[in-house]
Amino acid sequence: MKRAWLLSIALLVACKSNPPKAAEVTIPVTVATAQQKDVPVQLRAVGTVQPMQSVAVRALVSGQLTRVWFREGDEVHQGQLLFSIDPRPYQAALRQAQAILARDQAQLVNAEAEKARYASLGGIVSREQFDAISAAAEAARAIVAADRAAADDARQQLSYCEIRSPLEGRTGLLQVHEGNVVKANDVTPVIVINQVRPISVQFSLPESQLAVIRAAGGGLAVTALPQGGSTTESGRLAFIDNMVDSPTGTISLKASFANDRGVLWPGQYVNATVSVSKRPRAVVVPAQAVQTSQSGQYVYVVRSNKSVEMRSVAVAQQVEQIAIVDRGVAAGETIVTDGQLNLTPKSKVSIRQSL
Repeated sequence: MKRAWLLSIALLVACKSNPPKAAEVTIPVTVATAQQKDVPVQLRAVGTVQPMQSVAVRALVSGQLTRVWFREGDEVHQGQLLFSIDPRPYQAALRQAQAILARDQAQLVNAEAEKARYASLGGIVSREQFDAISAAAEAARAIVAADRAAADDARQQLSYCEIRSPLEGRTGLLQVHEGNVVKANDVTPVIVINQVRPISVQFSLPESQLAVIRAAGGGLAVTALPQGGSTTESGRLAFIDNMVDSPTGTISLKASFANDRGVLWPGQYVNATVSVSKRPRAVVVPAQAVQTSQSGQYVYVVRSNKSVEMRSVAVAQQVEQIAIVDRGVAAGETIVTDGQLNLTPKSKVSIRQSL
C-alpha cells in the first residue's frame, strides 16, 4: 500500500515538471516573389483637358437669322455652312453699288473720249482747257476705282450672310435660333466650336523635375486617364512653359493627343503620366507589400522555414501597383503582401495564396 502511494506521488510530480507543449500557431498570409525587370520612370500630375483650338463664332453683319444648318453638339468640318442671315438687304446694296459703278464707268469712257478729241486738235485749244479735260478724265477714273471698291465691299458683306465653320470641331450650345436678329460683332457669340481631335492636356510638375524632362528630350510619351474612367489615351509632350511659376514652384506643360476614340473631353480632369526614362533590372514588389512605421518603410520576408523577417526597405518610386525597391530586398525573395498586421518578427506563416 505504501509503495503504491509513493508511486502515485512520483507520477504526479513528473506530470507537473513536464507540461505538454502548446500547438504552434501559424498565421495565414498572401505572398509574392520580388522580381527584377526594366521599369519605366514616370512623373504624375493632375491635368486639365483643353481644346487644341476654341473659336467663338460671331456674325459679321446684322440681320435676321433665317436658317441654322446643324444641331447643338454636332461635329462640323472646316468651311461647313452653319447659319444663314437674310441676304436681301445686302443683295440690294450690292446691286446699287454695281449700278453706280456702271454709271461712273460710262462717264469715264466719255471723259477719256473727250480728252482724246482735244488732244487731236493740237494747238487749237489752250493749254488750260486741255489740262481741265485731262483732270476730269483722271477724276472719273478715280471715281470708278472707288465704285469698284464699294462694290467689292458690298459683295463681301453679302458673303457674310453665310456663316461657315472656321475649323473642324464640336459645336456647343446655340446662343441664337432661327428668327432671331443677330448683331454684327456682338459680345455674345452665336456658337463656340472646340477642336477635340486632336486635343491637349495641360498639367504642372515640380520645378525639381524640369532638368529630368529637358534631359529626356522632346516628344516624351504621356498618358491621360480621366478621373473615374478606365480608358487611357496616349500622346506626346508638346510644350514646356518658358518660365517657372515662382509662387507655386511648378512648371506648366502641355501634351497633345489624337483622341480618335473621344476619350478626352474639354474641361475634364485627368491623371497625366509622363514617362521620362527606364530603370533597367530594377527590383520590384507589389506596392501593397510595403508598410510604413515610425522608423520608415518595411516589408516582411518569408524564410525557407516559414518564419518571417521584418526588413527595412528604400522605395525609389511607385509605378501604378508596383513599388521599385532600391535597397532591402533581392530578386527571388518571398514577400508578404497581405496579413502583415497579424505578424511579428517571431511569427510563423502558412501561405494561403501566392501572387
